[in-house]
Amino acid sequence: MYLYKVAIVDDDKLSLENLSFELEKHPDFKLEGVAHNGKQGKKLITKVHPDLLFLDVEMPDMTGMDLLQDMRDAITWPMKVVFYTAYDKYMIQAIRESAFDYLLKPFESKELENILERFRQQQKNTTQGAWPIRRPGGQAFMVFTPTNEMRVLHSADIGLFRHSSERKLWEVIFCNEPPMCLRRGMTAEIITKNLTNFVQIHQSYIINLDYLMLIKDGQCLMYPPFDQLTDLQISKKYKKQLQDRFCL
Repeated sequence: MYLYKVAIVDDDKLSLENLSFELEKHPDFKLEGVAHNGKQGKKLITKVHPDLLFLDVEMPDMTGMDLLQDMRDAITWPMKVVFYTAYDKYMIQAIRESAFDYLLKPFESKELENILERFRQQQKNTTQGAWPIRRPGGQAFMVFTPTNEMRVLHSADIGLFRHSSERKLWEVIFCNEPPMCLRRGMTAEIITKNLTNFVQIHQSYIINLDYLMLIKDGQCLMYPPFDQLTDLQISKKYKKQLQDRFCL
């Protein structure tokens, strides 16, 4: 029995058929419909309410980003979007549009499996109420690790960024994964500029306001799973900004 509804919007017939074929290997995902252009795609999305949408970036009548922009107010359910395209030049724009992930044509089966598994895991965690996700998926953004591996991260999966004075680099503190180091050159200014819901509270901490429960005795107290962190001290330099952002 399937658990998740899928839709594909793509004008490339061969790519659409390949993706449809690979999805059949995953019985918990059911392909509810396909569309060959943006206009058809809007009707399909409205009709099906897919949990997961594979969306081509370039179509004859509009781009995938334009389609999402046009439907922004109409999509009221937690739909995840995977941009599906042969043009990696769209990577940055896709990320800015808060895509759940990005699948380049042609793809290997393992690449699709990784996306589906991450989707399953996020759905499982959300259902179990392990932490409060106020905006499904949150902002998506691209980072690089010290080994130059590129990762697409989502703000809803992150509680805070922590600076390692020993290694002189920032670390990402996740909800359900071990910490991940970022490449040198990533600064607090870059992080807070690109992630609107994060605010710096100390030279060593940048927190996600979605997980900030309250401010007490000069410290930030967080929602689970970050409630065990007891050293999130607010420095004088960042106190006013935090108070303004947290509406104090």
